[in-house]
Formats: sequence, structure tokens, C-alpha cells
Amino acid sequence: MAALLEAKALHKRFGSVVAAAGFDVAIGDREVVGIIGANGAGKTTFVNMVTGYMKPDSGHIFYDGRDITPLPPREVTRAGISRSFQIPQVFLTMTVLDNLLIALGLARGELMRPWRPLQRPELIAEAQAQLDRYRIGEYADQKAVLLPQGIRKLLDIAMAVVNKPRLLLLDEPTSGVSVEEKFAIMDTIMSALKEQQVTVLFVEHDMEIIQRYGKRVLAFYDGQIIADGPPGSVLDHEQVRKLVTGEVLRKATLGGAGGGGHA
Repeated sequence: MAALLEAKALHKRFGSVVAAAGFDVAIGDREVVGIIGANGAGKTTFVNMVTGYMKPDSGHIFYDGRDITPLPPREVTRAGISRSFQIPQVFLTMTVLDNLLIALGLARGELMRPWRPLQRPELIAEAQAQLDRYRIGEYADQKAVLLPQGIRKLLDIAMAVVNKPRLLLLDEPTSGVSVEEKFAIMDTIMSALKEQQVTVLFVEHDMEIIQRYGKRVLAFYDGQIIADGPPGSVLDHEQVRKLVTGEVLRKATLGGAGGGGHA
């Protein structure tokens, strides 16, 4: 399978801290890849470099065969890569529908033509269809500030993909979402993104989410990718259990057996 995204020998240092020590990874078209690692492991640095918010000290990032390393974030987005943030980037004082209309306007360059109102029948219909796809159509007339966190997350992601990206990076999509809602939220996200044929990389600390939705997992530690493979293999990797999930130490404390295979 040809790689949609390829990172080659990415290095990034902040003073004496090495945030990326030679990341090498390739992501295929329509893959769903989970990213795990403790705070400071390099996950956010990787996402920021891919999306143009941060430049590597050395190395290259290729998207669909094109070197996008020097591109600013807006150009990366135009190339076909979008992202959502851990804290949803929505207009809190505006309605859900108006948030989508603004996102559509930005994606189409409509906001550069202020004499053309966004509240046109064809744009409203497209915005409503996107809200329905993410199962938040019933909230269309509600202000975003009043939304539950899970619904706000869905709105943020719905806005992130109106420009029809081929690759979407999600930063902790279930952060702040209740245990009772997290699977329903992820089911909605993954169903919609599959329908839209989007390749997905998602950063997540919840191992239940990683196991259920990741078809492949990258484990980061100390600026390196220490494991890459199917969820079962990566989560059973000795270094991952010791350095990322802490299961080896927990089992030892409980008197359980350790061990496990390597990814």
C-alpha cells in the first residue's frame, strides 16, 4: 500500500529536551491509527510537525508524495490534512449551525467575499447534512456554549472536515467526555469519517478507546516510537507496558504474572 503520509528522520529539540529523535513512520490511505504515550513523549510534537504548526530541526514530511515540510498550517490544510484539538475550537456565543456555516465559508473562501451572505439555502442545507452525519442536527439552533462536552467535540470535528480532507488528526477525542458517552461519541466519529473516506490518526490516553477503534497503534516514549503494530501486540509489548501503560508495575504490585510478546 502506498503511503499517504510519510515522516522521515524527523528530529526536534527544545533546548536540552529531545522531543523527536528521528521519527520514521508511514501511514496508508484510509488507515485508522491510534497514538499513545505519556505526557512529553513526543505525540503532540509529531502532530504539530505534520500539520505545519511546528517545523522539524531536520527530516521531511511527505503527503501523497509531496514534501510538505516547509508549508504553513493553512497550506497544509489546503493540501488535504485537517486536525481537531483537545479543547474544541468553536465559537461559543454562536449557534451550532452558524459554526458550521463559518467553517464552510472558510473552506470555500466565502468569507473573503462579505457581500455574499453565508445563510444561503444551499449552504444551510450542506451544513445541516454535516450536522446530521455527526448526529448533532437537533442542536442546530443551540449556542455552542450550552452544549455538553461530547456534543461540542462532535461539532469541532464536523467543522474540521468540511474542507474534505484525506487525513484527519484528532487530539484526545474522548477527553472530558463521560465514561457512559465515550463509546457512542467514538462510534459516531468513526462512522462519519469512514463514510467520508478519511484516514485517521488519533491521540488517546484511554486504552479502551485505543483497543476498540485503533486498527494500528504507535507508542511514543522519550521522543521515539518504541512500538508500531496492531493494538493487541503493541499493548502487550514489554516496553509499552513498562513505560507507557504501567501494567508491568501494576501486575507486579498485585502479584500477577508479567511477560508478553513484542510488537
